[in-house]
Amino acid sequence: MSNLLDKAGWAVGTGLGIGYTPIAPATWASGAAVLVYGFSPLAEDSLGFFLLCGLAGLVGVWACQTLTSESDHDPHHAVWDEFAGMWVTCLLLPKTLPWLAVAFVVFRVLDILKPFPIRRFEALPGGLGIMADDLAAGVVGAVALNVVYRVFF
Repeated sequence: MSNLLDKAGWAVGTGLGIGYTPIAPATWASGAAVLVYGFSPLAEDSLGFFLLCGLAGLVGVWACQTLTSESDHDPHHAVWDEFAGMWVTCLLLPKTLPWLAVAFVVFRVLDILKPFPIRRFEALPGGLGIMADDLAAGVVGAVALNVVYRVFF
């Protein structure tokens, strides 16, 4: 049974292997997350999408933890955090190509630069630390983009 759980953790944590992309695996994972969401039947304000974001965060803590080791506490191939953070960024925004593209760019910038207080979440242990900074980037991105959307559009 533990072998099956290890394989499941690997599959989720690496985004079905996207984490092993040799160049910019986090960016590829974020792009895959946008595509999965964009082609899904879930609406930006649906209970299903909120549940997906919540479950992605919870499952991600476990899955990313299965990829850590004593020598590598945040392996580059652990990219499920990008999926979850990207989806959180899209919450309540129109599900249109322009808004999905802007959400992608905003999330990647926040994830790369990690402005205060996002970077502080990396210090949390194991899978929680891997997931928390991207979820925080997703929340910051979602709030900022929803303010822009509601004020200007």
